[in-house]
Amino acid sequence: MCPSRGQALLCHVPEIPYKDSKTLLVAVYSIVFAIGLPANCLTSLLTFVQIQRNKVIAIYIFSLSLSELMYLSTLPLWIVYVQNDHKWTLAPWTCTITGFIFFCNIYISILLLCCISVDRYLALVYVLESRGRRGQKKAIITVCLLFAVVAVVHAPVFTMKPPENMTTCFETLPLDVRLASFSFVRFLMGFAMPFATLIFTNYKIFQSIKTSSSLTCHQKAKVKYLAIAIIVIFLICFAPYHVVLLIRSIYFMFHQNCSCPFEKDIYSVFTVFLCLATANSIADPIIYVMVSENVRKDFSRILRRWRLNSTRLNSSINHKTESTKLKVLKESQEGLREENQEIPDSCDIQKTSRSGKDQEGGR
Repeated sequence: MCPSRGQALLCHVPEIPYKDSKTLLVAVYSIVFAIGLPANCLTSLLTFVQIQRNKVIAIYIFSLSLSELMYLSTLPLWIVYVQNDHKWTLAPWTCTITGFIFFCNIYISILLLCCISVDRYLALVYVLESRGRRGQKKAIITVCLLFAVVAVVHAPVFTMKPPENMTTCFETLPLDVRLASFSFVRFLMGFAMPFATLIFTNYKIFQSIKTSSSLTCHQKAKVKYLAIAIIVIFLICFAPYHVVLLIRSIYFMFHQNCSCPFEKDIYSVFTVFLCLATANSIADPIIYVMVSENVRKDFSRILRRWRLNSTRLNSSINHKTESTKLKVLKESQEGLREENQEIPDSCDIQKTSRSGKDQEGGR
């Protein structure tokens, strides 16, 4: 017999098996943070060089790296949260901002992957027609609109107030009608439609490169591997989470008064799949390597600039140090000279004393 709706809301935190996935979550978050932070910093730096060369696709990868860096900055908070058995000990507004960044990052990443695929599709399938339509300005406008739309869609999280005595962060158990409805929208607009776009564009890309005579075998392989990498990243990182999200929402709609047992059973699976979405943060550098034709050259060029700047800095520091030493040495020598001038020599003292005695003897 299912409890009433009021009793169902008592599906409180202690009944949820938080400890089952605790070790895995902390390990994955820590690995993603340790690898993703330097990797995305380097990717954003290298893609910025590509932007200066008027590469359109670099705009999307650069934006993807910035989004990942923004999310990675919140990972330490999630690690502490999981370590504390899903008890948010910081201020409530930090939970709101952290959750907002997390969910925005998921859908910004998904849509930017679509932008990369569409850009490749236009560049390869419609080579001549896309020359006037593809450009960095249009790519920047597209990215700005994308960020704005995702932010507006997730803005309602700032108006959500957790129930009293609730210590968790964005873990509403069980679901309510509003969240379940929103989950259907997220699945349809944030996963199903972008996935259909990826399948369509990459299928057309495969067909185009097969019959293309202007591309070399190496270029065809690179385009093929990039398309495969994007689809694999999409399926591994985002598909499991959205499928379980859909299952949760459907179950809740049919069992609104007794969804707690199901929520408890599926919680660990749902959390692990949500954790997989963070792995996207270490996948962006792979996409950059697939896209760029001069990764090693760009990396070595940046290293040479860094070494040159460090050498110049060291030489300037050494020069300043040497000049300071010379200045101090000169000042000390001048001081000794002044002291020598002020203090009479011993020979002068002896001469003075002898002359004084001779004068007394004469008297």
